[in-house]
Amino acid sequence: MNAYDPHRPDPHPSDAQHPGAVPPPPEQPPVPPHAAWPPPAAPAPAPPRHRARRPGALLAAVAVVAALVGGGTGALVEGAYGGGSDGGGGSSAASVTQTSARNGSVGEVAESVSPSVVEINATSAEGESTGSGVVITKDGEILTNNHVVAGSDKVQVTFENGKKVTGDVVGTDPDLDMALVKVDGVSGLKPAPLGDSDRIGVGDEVVAFGSPEGLTGTVTSGIISAKDREVKVQKESGGSGQGGGGQDGRWPFEFGGGRYNGDVGTETTTYKALQTDASLNPGNSGGPLVNMAGQVVGINSAMYGDGGDGASGSQASSAGLGFAIPVNAVKQVLGELRAGND
Repeated sequence: MNAYDPHRPDPHPSDAQHPGAVPPPPEQPPVPPHAAWPPPAAPAPAPPRHRARRPGALLAAVAVVAALVGGGTGALVEGAYGGGSDGGGGSSAASVTQTSARNGSVGEVAESVSPSVVEINATSAEGESTGSGVVITKDGEILTNNHVVAGSDKVQVTFENGKKVTGDVVGTDPDLDMALVKVDGVSGLKPAPLGDSDRIGVGDEVVAFGSPEGLTGTVTSGIISAKDREVKVQKESGGSGQGGGGQDGRWPFEFGGGRYNGDVGTETTTYKALQTDASLNPGNSGGPLVNMAGQVVGINSAMYGDGGDGASGSQASSAGLGFAIPVNAVKQVLGELRAGND
């Protein structure tokens, strides 16, 4: 065995000494165990997402649009989401929406309230009178004017369906020209709801009901022309009523220093009335004046005819000047009427 001699030529020269030989790959530095694979590339940023609105936010947006458009849709949306008023104080927008939704046309108001309106025929020692009334309870309470039933203990009441019954005059208030009649033995009565006459405004549309000239079930419409008009009428505790004493069957009254439909006499009373241009004629007295929600806001009490004061032989007609006792004033005396206080 030959010893290694560094000065002897290498019997196995390197590949570099042999042309055409492929050199071995260079040695790579050791790779750390955790660097065997490159780190993953950072994900591209996701496009911004629009946050979905909660049902409450959607409801608020729809309610605003509905309030601007008209109101009926707003009420439907509120119901669909389970909302509703609990009678507490809400926003004014919600109140407007609810009012708009329940308001109807003149035809719809007429259809709703007409079953609550009656014709009243009263007979006293001084003659007969014809007027109107409005049913306010299911058990047969009817409001009318005092001057329609003055001097009568019993009256004949005719309902919309033509049925006639006898009613008792329970109580009267000559100072407000109001009376309460009660009928018994009648079922299926539909009372008219009493509204708030303080909330009715000048220019608001109203509908008048009654039996002018004995034409049962007559309906006219107009607006509130003014409020708090001081109207002076005869303080009727006797018995002339609507059918007597006045010109062309109209109840005499004084207003603004003028005298209309005859002489009011010496014993008078004054109340603050709603003025309306809805056509009123003899027989409308005691009938309801109703807002567009179908609520009674007044009791028709006096009207002016353009036949003129003392125009004998002429047929007076409505001049668009009528008055109604505000229902809020009627509410204040309703307990006394029920108690039979005159």
